[in-house]
Amino acid sequence: MTDRKASVCVLGGGSFGTTLANLMASEAVPVTLWLRDPEMARHIREQHENPRYLPGIALDERLQVTTDLNAALATAEIVFLAIPSSSFRTVLQQIGPQLAGKQVVSTTKGIEQPGFLMMSQIVEQEAPEAHVGVLSGPNLAKEIAAGELTATVVASEDEQLCRDVQAVLGCANLRVYASQDRYGVELGGALKNVYAIISGMASALGMGENTKAMLITRALAEMTRFAVHMGANPLTFLGLAGVGDLIVTCVSPQSRNFQVGHALGKGETLEQGVARLGQVAEGVNTLRVLKQKAAEEGVYMPLVDGLHAIVFEHKPLPAVIARLMSAEQKNDVEFAAFMSAAPVKS
Repeated sequence: MTDRKASVCVLGGGSFGTTLANLMASEAVPVTLWLRDPEMARHIREQHENPRYLPGIALDERLQVTTDLNAALATAEIVFLAIPSSSFRTVLQQIGPQLAGKQVVSTTKGIEQPGFLMMSQIVEQEAPEAHVGVLSGPNLAKEIAAGELTATVVASEDEQLCRDVQAVLGCANLRVYASQDRYGVELGGALKNVYAIISGMASALGMGENTKAMLITRALAEMTRFAVHMGANPLTFLGLAGVGDLIVTCVSPQSRNFQVGHALGKGETLEQGVARLGQVAEGVNTLRVLKQKAAEEGVYMPLVDGLHAIVFEHKPLPAVIARLMSAEQKNDVEFAAFMSAAPVKS
């Protein structure tokens, strides 16, 4: 690609997809946002606002919006996927051939079962001729949309893809770092959602700052242990896509998974918490598949086991906490043992 701004398509009109598209439009990147809802598309075109997902945020007038999937993809050189994991493969099956030769970047933080597949692995299956990358980091959509400073990570084995994504996304408010550990970056983005549910519960229960810090640091150790077992680079989890994303998701009430956990901590059912949220909380599904995969792989994940017992096995919270606190006391930091990590799985 030349120095000109590449043409971009963002698939998915939720909070993050709208935010990404608006950010690029405001930097004069030719970008089209695709979404399913014709009424919402009309409202964005005419009122320059996404009232469902980003109420009160003025969207750039240069942002193009369509419900025509084929038209959205026709001229795009870079395609960002901001689609819920539950419908990710279905959409990819529709558009796979059209993605040949394009740079395709997944922003979706979920895992598909069966197969324990990351979203970028689904892209590889359904669009084998695409250049694939992922985007992840401490990126709360509403803060980015409001112009708050942050950073993110684009990860791909394709260095040109990383450079091109940096060119269209990097601006005064957003720094874009590159990584070649696509699997680790993507896995970190999926796993941290589970621990955000735990943190939300802790907040609702009025637990102290010491407790919250313990949960976050033990979550980092636990998710790193699992990820390295699966072939990720342990150093990835010391960066933006690991500890950075974990912290913001576990401490911010804006986090959807934190909100679900907070509702559970207040005594609501999972169904009530998800319904009141009105958006997808990927951590709920990730918890199911992670519990199963950890058991299959023999990876010790006591926080995941405890949350699964509360959410899906309906075990009483005090009993689960007591079990966690009375477990065998082990070494704190395990990173030295992680440095002999296996090659990244594809």
